[in-house]
Parts: sequence; C-alpha cells; structure tokens
Amino acid sequence: MSVFEKVAETNEIPELGRKSILLDDLPALLLHVGDAYYAIEDVCTHDGQPLTEGPVSENCEITCPRHGARFDLKTGKPLCMPATEPVQTFAVEVRSDGIYVEIPE
Repeated sequence: MSVFEKVAETNEIPELGRKSILLDDLPALLLHVGDAYYAIEDVCTHDGQPLTEGPVSENCEITCPRHGARFDLKTGKPLCMPATEPVQTFAVEVRSDGIYVEIPE
C-alpha cells in the first residue's frame, strides 16, 4: 500500500512555481504546471546538479541549469543530451486539505 505525505498547501505554489521537499531524506521538487502538480527527484542524472533553479516550461519540462539537460515532469524521461537516464518521479494527490506526495519505498 502506498504512503502519501502532505508536503504543501494548494495555494502555496504559484503557476510554474516549485517547492523543495524531502521524501524520506531524498531531495525532491514539487512543481505546479497548469492545473497539475508534479514531484521529481531534485538531481540531474547527468552530473548530480540540483534541478531546483532550472527553468520550468508550460510543456511540463524542467531544464538543468548547469548543462541544459531537459526532463519530462510527467515521466522523468530525459529529453535531450547530456542526460541519458531519467529522474525519479513520484505520485501526487491533491486533496481538500493540501498536496500529498507518495513516499518512495
């Protein structure tokens, strides 16, 4: 059974905004794009750079600020070089009392 943890209020993150969170000591980002929220591991798989300050697009992509690798927020899949491995993604649930993210097993 999946375990979800409350990580934010629904009004806390503006459109195209983000919040750094910890999921069992794993650095992650909660991102708000359109009507959806996404949670991804906060590390570029190319060189370990945090994605925290990377630009987020309306196309549900985040770009690594160091070398420009892009990742799909929905799947974690790398969209261009130099990254070749995906970032981990986490299930997100928006509930009446806030935003919850699935804790990794």
